[in-house]
Amino acid sequence: MYLDSAKKQEIFSQYGQGATDTGSAESQIALFTHRIKHLTEHMKQNRKDHSTERALTGLVGKRRSLLNYLKRNDINRYRAIVKALGLRK
Repeated sequence: MYLDSAKKQEIFSQYGQGATDTGSAESQIALFTHRIKHLTEHMKQNRKDHSTERALTGLVGKRRSLLNYLKRNDINRYRAIVKALGLRK
């Protein structure tokens, strides 16, 4: 499995405020980014997998919503997570 509990704990501890910080916007954005990268690689090999394409589109939208929330409420946290994850926007 590409995303086990150990990998989630690593993502949460790296981008959140601790290993148990699963609800902050930064940790959720980092988790969505990891899942998006995985699904993007899957879509490169399986172009006709429409259910995965729909899931990928939904994840991108959720991540965008969280990024917009951070941008509205705390621009410094927004800039930090975008820089840490290497996102374009």
